[in-house]
Amino acid sequence: MLVEPVFNNYSHFTMFIAGNTERSVLHLDMDTFFVSVERLRNSSLTGKPVIIGGMSDRGVVSSCSYEARKYGVSSAMPMKMARSLCPDAIIIRGDMEAYSNYSHMVTDIIAERSPLYEKASIDEHYIDLTGMDRFYGCGKWSHELREYIIKETGLPISTGLSVNKTVSKIATGEAKPNGEKEVGKELVIPFLDPLSISKIPMIGQKTYHVLRSMGIATIYTLRNIPAEMLEKLMGKNGIEVWKRANGIDSTPVISYSEQKSISTEHTFEKDTTDMVRLNQLLVSMVERIAYDLRKQEKLTSCITVKIRYSNFDTHTLQKRIPYTAFDHVLTAVAKELFSRLYQRRMLIRLIGVRFSHLVRGVQQLDMFDDTPEKVSLYMAMDKLRKRFGRDAVRRAAGVMTTSEREEKARKQLENALQEQKMMEERLRGHYMYGFGH
Repeated sequence: MLVEPVFNNYSHFTMFIAGNTERSVLHLDMDTFFVSVERLRNSSLTGKPVIIGGMSDRGVVSSCSYEARKYGVSSAMPMKMARSLCPDAIIIRGDMEAYSNYSHMVTDIIAERSPLYEKASIDEHYIDLTGMDRFYGCGKWSHELREYIIKETGLPISTGLSVNKTVSKIATGEAKPNGEKEVGKELVIPFLDPLSISKIPMIGQKTYHVLRSMGIATIYTLRNIPAEMLEKLMGKNGIEVWKRANGIDSTPVISYSEQKSISTEHTFEKDTTDMVRLNQLLVSMVERIAYDLRKQEKLTSCITVKIRYSNFDTHTLQKRIPYTAFDHVLTAVAKELFSRLYQRRMLIRLIGVRFSHLVRGVQQLDMFDDTPEKVSLYMAMDKLRKRFGRDAVRRAAGVMTTSEREEKARKQLENALQEQKMMEERLRGHYMYGFGH
């Protein structure tokens, strides 16, 4: 069924205008990032079809070159299918450490020169340039930044400059490969209208197929459907989809330094040097916040371990790591940091773990580092945690023994009784002395 365009009322367009005044947002995206890094390390790969991912037939494509895409290869595709589509492709397992290092290199360049930037993923940044046009010119500044990144890193990068994050990101997609595109406020609608609805960032495969089944192919058709109709069809997301089809996006650029870390701490009822217990707790803490990380679809590249001794001296140690969200990687690093940190052999009062330098990412990033079985296991464990609570599934090393659970329950009861006793004493004192004054 083809949906005929229906023009919306004037308030919708005033909302569009109000939502896009005086904003300048630059989007930067590294072109086929993993492949580009591999080509820097091995120039013989240039111009050839390259696939990065799991080496076995059961593996998954993490990234592929434009030459491989011509054969129908795409990210997240089973490696067996990719091999059949492009038999001459050069397949590389990948090196997450190298990719993380180049990602940090690009981020450092942006951080040195940008007034406000957000690292959206391992290969993607947003910069808020609002107001800069009065002094320098956003287009000129963006062009020079892109040229400098290419010169310093050797990596191809595409940029889009427009009134908000959505339009800038779409503009970047149209500038690829290795190009730049600027879409001024007055050109937003003419720019968006002829494009496929798949270009809107929040439209995934499922939503795309639903809309296409209704005869909605272009952004022009989508934006002329009443917002109320899309809301009935898609819920709250329908309103957001309609806004973005109309070039409306008030999402702010979030300073990279302000992006939240994920952390947890545990203070012992009684200071301890019990290494078995400390190890169990450390593993358990890492598992809990690693699950939170995956639930938020984020990756971390920095882990910090903290200990506080019985004399309240507090010490921390951190380590930069390749981007990941997997328990076994993070646990190994946490244990390493703890062993380096705990040198005084004093009683410990508190231990803590923090993941920082977070970016949005999907687990395809680590697919070339792990067997499909391991990835499937994580997915199954997280499914159980989502249904029954995050402590429903835990590694044996992080599980308390029966005696430890009984001891914990006993201490909790003692604390509750102590608090009750103190409350009774305070009330008794109030009645004895309070009314007499």
